[in-house]
Amino acid sequence: MKNSFKRLILAGLATSSLLLGLSACAPLLVGGAVMGGFVAIDRRTAGIQLEDESIELRTAQGLRQNLGAAAHINVTSYNRMVLLTGEVASAADRELAERLAKSQENVNSVVNDLVIEPASSITQRSKDIIISGQLKALFVDAKDLQANAFKVVTERGVVYLMGRVTDREAQRATEVARGGNISGIVKVVRVFEIISDDELKRLSAQPLSPQAQPKL
Repeated sequence: MKNSFKRLILAGLATSSLLLGLSACAPLLVGGAVMGGFVAIDRRTAGIQLEDESIELRTAQGLRQNLGAAAHINVTSYNRMVLLTGEVASAADRELAERLAKSQENVNSVVNDLVIEPASSITQRSKDIIISGQLKALFVDAKDLQANAFKVVTERGVVYLMGRVTDREAQRATEVARGGNISGIVKVVRVFEIISDDELKRLSAQPLSPQAQPKL
């Protein structure tokens, strides 16, 4: 029952992401929005989760103002590490996007994986969302992984794995992603923050704050 419930949550999030991602009015996508009052239960504090969402929104707004609708950029912040994925028209636009992300308050680092090419098609973006959903489901099924410790971003078939995880978890999640027989995956890129086993034990021992409880 527990895994079925998690799968239901993931399916709902994937559907919501699909509706946002395919909107013609939203070329700049935000990776961590709160949906329906649900704050993801993960290894960040509730405050950091909200800060990540604020970073994503501010960065996306700045990119929209400076690059307009021509750029297709996904902005994903995890523990104040910003991942930029998508397509831009020129090297200058790529550099501008990175500078803009780095200039945001409380950003610790930026991983710029923007490519210089035409924006991906609606069909490709739909496939990317399906890939992310399928991989999240595999993480739920894996008995030796905590699925909610990982954030999955897919762009043009490239899967980016984010999260605060141990070396063992990083390796295992990578194995699942590469060996899960999910159609359409081109490669897997690890964008993890590696923590020690002791740090994981400390995080696991902390009670969830009221803000981090799921609101259904």
